[in-house]
Amino acid sequence: MTPDLTFRAGLKDVLPTVFGYIGVGLAFGIVANTSHLSLLMVAGLSFIVYAGSAQFIITSMLVAHDPLSAILLSTFLVNSRMILMSTSLAQAFRHESLTKNLLIGSLVTDETFALAMNKQNKTNGRLSFAWQSAANVVAYLVWGLATIVGAILGSFITNPAQFGFDFALTAMFIGLVYLQLISDKHLGLTRQLLVMAFVALAYYVSLRFLNSNFALLTATVLGCFFGMELKKCH
Repeated sequence: MTPDLTFRAGLKDVLPTVFGYIGVGLAFGIVANTSHLSLLMVAGLSFIVYAGSAQFIITSMLVAHDPLSAILLSTFLVNSRMILMSTSLAQAFRHESLTKNLLIGSLVTDETFALAMNKQNKTNGRLSFAWQSAANVVAYLVWGLATIVGAILGSFITNPAQFGFDFALTAMFIGLVYLQLISDKHLGLTRQLLVMAFVALAYYVSLRFLNSNFALLTATVLGCFFGMELKKCH
């Protein structure tokens, strides 16, 4: 990864992440197909909802015949972390128009956010609309197409769990955490591990009082404050 912030650089930088989208996208398509979702519904979830973890949850809730209100609430809670990510990412685009910020925010994902954070380590905190748009659009299109292909392949696989497809999303997040740990020299490995340990502890404690989605959001916010205070101490 270089400090170049052109559209072409964005296409190049996002390529390693694309393989993760393909793997998880295929897994979702296969799981959705075996859950009896139509190809049109799979495409709709991928191109409209566009949220990997939420799409898995929506699929399972549809199979369980949960009410629409519960599905909407669960989707919002699972994706509420994007509010924090978009707020953080927006600091690099304060000079851009509201329209451009909305375009970036509507397509940002955990993966493209992590990619942007890694890019800032190479550019002294700078990002460009062209670079971010290239990463976002490629990820969006690859994800959608991968889920459709997965849904088609799902016709030939009766038990996706047998091949570990239900673990694909977890594996991708582990990879993203590893990349963040080794690439961010500014924060340092020790500080990042301390924040991770604090978030894990906060999540564990929060689970005693809140459901898993609210507990995750609470632990994330507390982790942000803990990280800020830890940074002041160094």
